[in-house]
Amino acid sequence: MTSPVLEQIQAALATVNDPEIKRPITELGMVESVDVDDTGKVDVKVLLTVAGCPLKDTINRDVTAAVSKVPGVTGIELELGVMTAEQRAGLKEVLSGGQAARDIPFAQPGSLTKVYAIASGKGGVGKSSVTVNLALAMAAQGLKVGVVDADIYGHSIPAMLGVADSRPTQVDDLIMPVPTASGVSVISIGMLKPRRDQVVAWRGPMLDRALVQMLADVYWGDLDALLLDLPPGTGDMAISLGQHLPNAEVVVVTTPQEAASEVAERAGTMASMMHQRVVGVVENMSYLPCPHCAEEGKDHRLEIFGSGGGDRVAETLSKRFGYDVPVLARVPLDTSLREGGDAGKPVVESDPTSAAAQALTSVATSLTGRGRGLAGMQLGLTPSSKF
Repeated sequence: MTSPVLEQIQAALATVNDPEIKRPITELGMVESVDVDDTGKVDVKVLLTVAGCPLKDTINRDVTAAVSKVPGVTGIELELGVMTAEQRAGLKEVLSGGQAARDIPFAQPGSLTKVYAIASGKGGVGKSSVTVNLALAMAAQGLKVGVVDADIYGHSIPAMLGVADSRPTQVDDLIMPVPTASGVSVISIGMLKPRRDQVVAWRGPMLDRALVQMLADVYWGDLDALLLDLPPGTGDMAISLGQHLPNAEVVVVTTPQEAASEVAERAGTMASMMHQRVVGVVENMSYLPCPHCAEEGKDHRLEIFGSGGGDRVAETLSKRFGYDVPVLARVPLDTSLREGGDAGKPVVESDPTSAAAQALTSVATSLTGRGRGLAGMQLGLTPSSKF
């Protein structure tokens, strides 16, 4: 077969991305050989990063589809092999940019990734639901988004994204985040446990190491946004996050009642103490639209958990910090929000026209559309003596 056809086939293979690494398989050294005979039959050998790659069927399908579109190709025979230890070492060097030691890429001065930590004072306010829906709403805007489930004890993010039983692929000591159908990549301590029902019983140093591992030992690639679902409260993980990602911007989630808003203020204050900027408050479970009035075209809201909690948190933090901390949205109680989380199809994807989905999408839009301010952040300056 003529070389122009072979060149077209190689160009077609360059359009196929590894589903986990999200880079062309040709760039990653995964295409070992390509042969074309005079009848137009193509033999391709692609090397998987590890044996038993969970997404080998996706690679098989994408390679077959790409090569089959090349004019003159009459058939394709695809062989899947496995990289040797030396080839994996080469891949690891490509992914790490040749750097031996891995740092947290999002903490580097040149990082363009916007990091958002979703925090709350207490549990049960819907912080994880807010996180996954914000991630999907941002991805729907065309952004590359990653999610770190840093809620070590209550890791529910994988189930909410429909990948509860998925496990990350490991290339030596480099971990690939788990891709989801929405395009969002996710890593959770729940994915690193031998069993889904195993209990995590760790304290300070282990928690800090887990956070560093999920940030530095995972190959995230070039992300536009990284969201971290934090444990409730002001404990070890909040402190570790402030130390490792002081540039993270914090979204505080609360519900309307006084008991929730009072402790939400503490979560915001902790972020400020760690020199992180609080960019806004989301009041979840804000109200229940009366179903009977809705049938009559009336807007009657039942304030199940009271009212004003989000405003109280925003006002208190604004006065305390000296800059504006707005209420980003008031998300209503919505059965589709709960059902979407249980089914692994968050509401912004499963029911985008619902009031809850629209409120959460507006938060995502306001976050990604704003520049990063300097108020409340360390500038990394040190005084020097005059000569």
